[in-house]
Amino acid sequence: MKIQLENISPDKNSSFRLLLNPKLNDLFYWHFHPEYELVYIENADGTRHVGEHISQYKSSDLVLIGSNIPHLNFDYGVKTDCEKVVLQIHPDFKQQTFAQLPELNNINRLFEKSQYGIAFHGATKEKIGKRLIHFQHLSPFAQFVEALHIFQSLAESEEFTLLHDQPYLNQYSQKEQERIRQIYAYIDQHYQRKISLIEIAQLCNLGKEAFCRYFKKATGNTFIDFLNQYRISQAKRLLLMDKNVSEACFSCGFESLSYFNRIFKKVTGENPSTFKQQHLK
Repeated sequence: MKIQLENISPDKNSSFRLLLNPKLNDLFYWHFHPEYELVYIENADGTRHVGEHISQYKSSDLVLIGSNIPHLNFDYGVKTDCEKVVLQIHPDFKQQTFAQLPELNNINRLFEKSQYGIAFHGATKEKIGKRLIHFQHLSPFAQFVEALHIFQSLAESEEFTLLHDQPYLNQYSQKEQERIRQIYAYIDQHYQRKISLIEIAQLCNLGKEAFCRYFKKATGNTFIDFLNQYRISQAKRLLLMDKNVSEACFSCGFESLSYFNRIFKKVTGENPSTFKQQHLK
């Protein structure tokens, strides 16, 4: 199993990044990122795969994942119409806020404990899940205050299970993480236009063939396959914003509508029009 480093851009005017129903259930997205992540999903039975821990959750799940711990998207394989909220917190925010203010000592210890992976249950899961679903409706300032209340509640809760016996250590070196992050950031910035193998290889100071071997070994995908998967994930987002198929196709760097339709079906198992109709309905 190969791992991918996800490149994350924080939301504008916010210290956090909030993801609502990302619709990744058709993708096996085994990835990691420096950001801490609080995940809540309900109306779903699925797989909880965090680091070396694998188990099944029923009906709902609430998990706090530490920095750089690889994990599978919690909606993978889920067929029900579920609700999923992902709240991501940059590690600098932990160091500059939680670790510096004595009033936030409990929250800082919670985030240090998150390197084990923490699954919450009982009333804590139910209460925090409802607050996370409502989180999107708050102003940026109210979200900041609410996030502190949520983290404090989790820090005080005794309804949790640690997913590892020891803090999880990512096998990738800091240098390797930065190199992969650089590639992902470049894709994120330029996916709307044609990206040649030569230009992405030059970014890493590698020849084209050497880069192809490196990327396949590091991620388990060819560069073209990964780029197509990334573009399809962006196209899905546009379709869910009620863009038409042509707009989604050409806005995401595809140069042919027929090729876009073929890759979309290969990645998701359905054509773009069907995907849009089903999920918007």
